[in-house]
Amino acid sequence: MKTLVTTLMSVAFAAFVAVPAAMAADEVATPVTLEGSATCAKCDLETKEECQSVLQVEKDGKTETYVLAGKAGGDWHKKICKRAKDVKMTGTVSDKDGEKVFTVTDIKMMGNAKKKDGDDDKAKDDDKKKDDDKKKKADKKKKGDDTEME
Repeated sequence: MKTLVTTLMSVAFAAFVAVPAAMAADEVATPVTLEGSATCAKCDLETKEECQSVLQVEKDGKTETYVLAGKAGGDWHKKICKRAKDVKMTGTVSDKDGEKVFTVTDIKMMGNAKKKDGDDDKAKDDDKKKDDDKKKKADKKKKGDDTEME
């Protein structure tokens, strides 16, 4: 009798555990494709204390922001850190700690960067600084080469 009760309890417990697991398997995230503006939450949006890739999508006149994971991290972040880029991304959406997380499996750059007021001036300043740095390096190298010849 003890064996029968133990067996029945084991079966009941297994069913109790298996049903939620099967339901979770049915809830596997379906891949979706989103188009929007990928940028940095810290450097561009100024909403985070550390760099974080995000995707902003316009839906029904509202901007929805997704924290990016997967292929949109690491080195890829450098492409969008200082200036937003229009992208088309495929991946899955989940919710973590009250934020929408978009785990990216495919990224397609769509075109030009989105500009904010003053971006043109900032880009010109950045280009001028790069040119100045190149000139300084060239001058240093030239001076170094001249002193070696003497």
